[in-house]
Amino acid sequence: MRGYSPRYEEWAHGVADDPPLLALLDELPEPKRQPNLLFAGARYTGVPVGSYADFRTAVMADWPAIREVMRTKRTQTNEPGRCAVLLPILAALPQPLALLEVGASAGLCLYPDKYSYQYGDYRLDPPTGPSAAVMECAVEGDVPLPSAVPTVAWRAGIDLNPLDTSDPEDVRWLETLIWPEHEDRRVRQAAAIEIAKADPPYLVRGDLNEKLTELAAQAPPDATLVVFHSAVLWYLPPEARQQFVNTVTSLNAHWLANEGRGVVVPAENTTMGLMIVTHNGKPLAEANGHGRFLRWL
Repeated sequence: MRGYSPRYEEWAHGVADDPPLLALLDELPEPKRQPNLLFAGARYTGVPVGSYADFRTAVMADWPAIREVMRTKRTQTNEPGRCAVLLPILAALPQPLALLEVGASAGLCLYPDKYSYQYGDYRLDPPTGPSAAVMECAVEGDVPLPSAVPTVAWRAGIDLNPLDTSDPEDVRWLETLIWPEHEDRRVRQAAAIEIAKADPPYLVRGDLNEKLTELAAQAPPDATLVVFHSAVLWYLPPEARQQFVNTVTSLNAHWLANEGRGVVVPAENTTMGLMIVTHNGKPLAEANGHGRFLRWL
């Protein structure tokens, strides 16, 4: 949040120095004590975006409703902008692709072929023409910018709680997960949601370690299978994370990861605050968590 959302940064500092509010958060299971989940849950129940003092007053007054939202929902930020940091790798693979995303949320990252991209001065549109969903991404280093978007023959995803873009409440939750100042993300998410509504993705409910092999077997054999994820593995305990790595590397698939420092590769020699983009475990780039920036290594 630091440097990206002044309001959430203020709220985070406020909560950290607020023993009574911290005591309420301690009532929740440890995985639920997340700043993003608290802030989104509060906004979802109607807490306005304002000063920390006003935020605190509203949260304390409506804590039972906020607690229930935090207990039942997840931080399923479905940021389609992350497609911009994966696209150079996806476009370089043998086409067509069979895309399988773990931790897919509503599946908005399953449509890299449907979006337009703006890498600095370089613009890339799908064959059908400019998309209403434009992923803007600053680049640094020798980024292999593609000449065309990938061809996708099959797309599917796994999530513990798949979100449905045709469900107004699911869409409202997705909107609430976007940080207050990020209007550009709100606009492109709305455009991506319309694309997904027109061609709904195949989403399977379940644990990624239990469903991955079964779903991967459904991919068409004449397409290049790509298993990918963004900001997902760090939610898993170490043993479950290793189980996933063992499974995905045993498949006849390309494995793309966009994860935080130390999740797929060691944290040494990586930049604090940036994601690491890897292909089959090899680090290729550093990226902003919302796809705004890509630095090729």
